[in-house]
Amino acid sequence: MAALDLPAQTHARTETEPQPPAPAPDTRMTARMRLVLVVLLVAQFMLAVDFSILNVALPVIGQGLGFTLGGLQWIATAFALAAAGFTLLFGRVADLVGRRRLFLGGMALLGVSSLAGGLATSPEVLMAARVAQGLATAAVTPAGLSLLTSSFPEGPLRARALGLNGALMSAGFTTGAILGGVLTDLLSWRWAFLVNVPVALAVLVVAPIVLKESRPAVRPRLDVPGAITVTAGLLALVYGLTTEPLALVAGAALLVAFWFVERRSASPLVPVRILTRRTVVWGNLAGLVAFVTETSLVFLMTLYLQDVLGFSPLAAGLSFGVLGAGTVLGGVFASRFIGRYGARTALVAGGLLQAAATLALYGLGDDRGSLGLLLAATFAGGVGNMLAIVGFMVTATSGISDHEQGTATGLATMTQQIGITMGTPIMSAVVVTAPVLLDGIGLAVLVNAAIVAVGAVLAGVFLRRA
Repeated sequence: MAALDLPAQTHARTETEPQPPAPAPDTRMTARMRLVLVVLLVAQFMLAVDFSILNVALPVIGQGLGFTLGGLQWIATAFALAAAGFTLLFGRVADLVGRRRLFLGGMALLGVSSLAGGLATSPEVLMAARVAQGLATAAVTPAGLSLLTSSFPEGPLRARALGLNGALMSAGFTTGAILGGVLTDLLSWRWAFLVNVPVALAVLVVAPIVLKESRPAVRPRLDVPGAITVTAGLLALVYGLTTEPLALVAGAALLVAFWFVERRSASPLVPVRILTRRTVVWGNLAGLVAFVTETSLVFLMTLYLQDVLGFSPLAAGLSFGVLGAGTVLGGVFASRFIGRYGARTALVAGGLLQAAATLALYGLGDDRGSLGLLLAATFAGGVGNMLAIVGFMVTATSGISDHEQGTATGLATMTQQIGITMGTPIMSAVVVTAPVLLDGIGLAVLVNAAIVAVGAVLAGVFLRRA
C-alpha cells in the first residue's frame, strides 16, 4: 500500500514546491540600442523643430515672397493637412513595405523639400515644399516610432525610450520657436528651411548602418478603400478645423464610412480589433487632449506676452525655454514613474498637474510682474503634459504585436497631429468672445484647464476597466 501511495505523495510535494521567481525585465540598454535611440531621437527632434520653426518667421516670409495676409496661414495649414491626413496611411505602409525603407524615404524627402523651401523664389514653390515637408513628417514619424517600439521590448526599456522621445519632441517644438526667431533676426528666414538639410543628410548616412529592416515575410494587400476613406476624412477634418467648418461634416461622414469599410475588409488598413481595444481608444483620446491643450496654451501665452505685455517675438520665444525645460524633465522622469505606478497613473497624474498649472495662469495680469507666475506655471504644466504624453504613448502601443506596431504608432501619430492642429482654432474662437484681449485669454485658460481635467478623469475611469 505504501508503494501505491508514493506517486500521490510525490505529486503533492511537487505542487507545493515554491516556484522560481519570474526573471526581472532587463532595464539596461545595449550599445546598439543606444545607437538606434540616438538616430531616431535626432529625426523626431528635427521634425518637431520643423513644425514650429516657421511660426515667428511668417510675416517676414510674406514680405519676401509676396504672400497675401490670407495666404500666410496656408504655409502652416498646407503642412498640417499633409502631416495629419496621410499619417495613418503611411503608418500601415510602414508595416507592409518596411519601416526602415519608409523612414529613409521620408528623411530624403524632408531634406530635398527643405532645400527647395530655402531656395524658393515664389509662393507656389514654397507651398509645394511645405506640402512635401508635411508628407515627409507623415512618413517618418510613424515609421520612426514603430522602429523605436519594435527595437525596445515592452516594459521599462520601451517606457524609457518613449519618455526620451517625448521629451525631445516637446523640446523640439520649443526650440523651433526660439530658433526661428534667432535665424530670422540674425540671418534669414530661409535658414528656417535650410537648417534641416545637414541633419537629414547625417541621419541618411548613419541610419542604414544602425537600423534593421522590419516587414512581414508575406506582404498583404493594401486596403485601398480604407486608405481612400480615412485619408480623405482626415484631410477634410483638418481643413474644417483650420479653414472651412462645413468640411467637418464631410470629414465625419468619411471616417464613419472608414469604420464600415474596415469591418468588411479582408486586409484592413486598421484592424477593427485594434480600434476596439480600450487601451488604444482611451489612450489616444487622452493623448488628443494633451496635445490640443498644451499646443494651444503656447498660442495663448504668445498672445499674452506679445500683445498684452509687449514682448518682441524673439523675447516671447525665449520665454518658452522654461516650458521646454519642464517637458524635458517630465520626459526623463516619466519612465521611472511609469515603471513604479503604471501608464494609467501617469496619464491621470500628468493631466491633473497640467490642469492645475494651467488654472494658475488665470491669475495673469496686464503688467510684467506676472511673468514669474507664467514661467512657474508653464514649467509645472510642461512636466505634467509630458508625463501624460508618455503615458499615452505607452498605453496606446502596449499589447500590440510587433507586426502591427506601425498601425498602432500611426494612430498615435495621427492623434498627435490632429491635436496640434485642433488646439489653436478652438482657443482662438474662445478668445474672440471677449471684448478685452486679456479677458479672452483668461476665459480660454479656464476652458483649457477644464478640458485637461475632464480628459484625465475619464481616462482614469475607463482605463481602469481595461
